[in-house]
Amino acid sequence: MSATRLPGTPRLLRALNDRAALELLLERGPLTRARLGELTGLSKVTASQLVERLEERGLVTRVGEQAGGRGPNAQLYAVRPGSAHVVGVDVGAERVVAACADITGAVIGRVEQSTRDTDDPVGVVHNAVVRAASSAGAELSSVRRVVLGTPGLVDPGTGDITFAFNLPRWHRGLLAALREDLHTPVVFENDVNLAAVAEAQSGAAQGLGDFVLVWVGAGVGLAIMLGGRLHHGSSGAAGEIGYLPVPGVPIPRDVSRRAKPAFQQLAGADAVHAVAREHGFDAGCAADAVRDAVAAGTAGAPMLDE
Repeated sequence: MSATRLPGTPRLLRALNDRAALELLLERGPLTRARLGELTGLSKVTASQLVERLEERGLVTRVGEQAGGRGPNAQLYAVRPGSAHVVGVDVGAERVVAACADITGAVIGRVEQSTRDTDDPVGVVHNAVVRAASSAGAELSSVRRVVLGTPGLVDPGTGDITFAFNLPRWHRGLLAALREDLHTPVVFENDVNLAAVAEAQSGAAQGLGDFVLVWVGAGVGLAIMLGGRLHHGSSGAAGEIGYLPVPGVPIPRDVSRRAKPAFQQLAGADAVHAVAREHGFDAGCAADAVRDAVAAGTAGAPMLDE
């Protein structure tokens, strides 16, 4: 049996151990070397070497001491928050919002800018990412990934935008242009899919492997989580219920002309707001109208039923 892959094994094991240690420090830190060894199942010597590697890479730092019994106090280690950053960008038809988070997940910088007066998507995203990192006091070189949430379809194979109803200037080829411009990994994802990931991580769907999230905003969307993983579909269109044909609403024959999809016409924010007004809930937006109807109890039931 060939042993050609064996030389890479120690390096792979170190990488797996390092990652496991980082995740433990993020979840349970600060920790001593001995405690880290216990939790990972590694020997004291291996755990010490692991911590030294992470320290040399600037990923962890000493944050104090833990008093013990006999002998010197044990050093406590924690992940250094500023060792790496990510930027999330929410792309809309009229504005872009960018937020910068450190390696612990804490959002430490946020900016917002209009997109009304520009036809340069690369310039818009570049400025948003740079300003978000700057507001967080982070060097752009420390940003390890930029994720853009966008309405519309993202090709699961290429990662590029294939169709965005209200972003006509966002098109195939934009992903490569952004990666070249920012010199860092850039990822597109459907905005409703990202909302589902957020709910799974820290919201209403924690602990649930299978669920759907329905999004009623300017458009109507749906995200599908199966076995703890997003279900995109072969073309990235899984969950695009806004395009379902429904009785009584004409089906747009050319979506490229910005005609509203059928189900979206029936159940989108504009339609919800109109129904709410008919029932006496004239709030500033559809979401507020629904909240008011829920708070009204039985008086809001007819509006919610419709």
